[in-house]
Amino acid sequence: MTTVLEIVTDPAHGGRWTSLRAGDREWLWHGTAAGRDQVAPGDAFVDAGGLEECVPTVRGAPDHGDAWSRPWKREGDTDTVQCDRFALARTIRGTDEGAEADYVLRADPGFRFVWAAHALLDLSPRATLRLRDGARARLFPEAAPLLERPWPNGAPWVAGDWPVPLGLPLDRFGPDDGTAVGAVVDTPRACVHDGTGRLAFALEADGQPLSIAVWRNLGGFPAEHPYRSTGVEPMLGRVFDLADAGPGDAARVPASGEVRWRLTLGAACRCP
Repeated sequence: MTTVLEIVTDPAHGGRWTSLRAGDREWLWHGTAAGRDQVAPGDAFVDAGGLEECVPTVRGAPDHGDAWSRPWKREGDTDTVQCDRFALARTIRGTDEGAEADYVLRADPGFRFVWAAHALLDLSPRATLRLRDGARARLFPEAAPLLERPWPNGAPWVAGDWPVPLGLPLDRFGPDDGTAVGAVVDTPRACVHDGTGRLAFALEADGQPLSIAVWRNLGGFPAEHPYRSTGVEPMLGRVFDLADAGPGDAARVPASGEVRWRLTLGAACRCP
């Protein structure tokens, strides 16, 4: 078997993916924030880059979820983490086309959650993101200054169609312009193009809401010391903050007590 993607994870420090490499190309961005290896549940998020497992929320409380700040255990090929209200298991394996990550979340029936493979990618300003044209895209309040229409009073999001929801082009990652925008797009597949490099994502889960979250920070966040970071994040759910989730916006544990899903990654184009 020829594995065209090489993945390294760090179970002891939140299960974070620290490397996603295709040949000479490292796809994951790494920040300079210190202290990532010393966090404990309840600590503020440390944006060290890589790919974080964000569950049961991304924004809100706890910030970036409850799994990234806990040690995971490795048993054979599977990494597991026990949180207060749920347990999560992840098994990553190489394939001829890239890699697959299988997940199982166990919790009480009815438990609602959002999960995101919070992948921060090292992309050039010429990189583009291919999602299904016309897919519904939710924009969140940080986009308000960039829109030509007023933000509705109290609205957690507004929606338009990919790739230019409400007139805001989101399919390019440069040049840096001092903005930061988050969106969640109703599609389970994405493909990043950067020069000759390609990175494809596909998400499968029976009976659960599937989407791709986009974080395009072109030097606009945080306000005090802004930097560039770009996220393409396969997601169960349709909101960043679980507290904002309406009907159908979050994954829900069925009567069996578990939710299973698969994330497929490839180094060849799978444009929607």
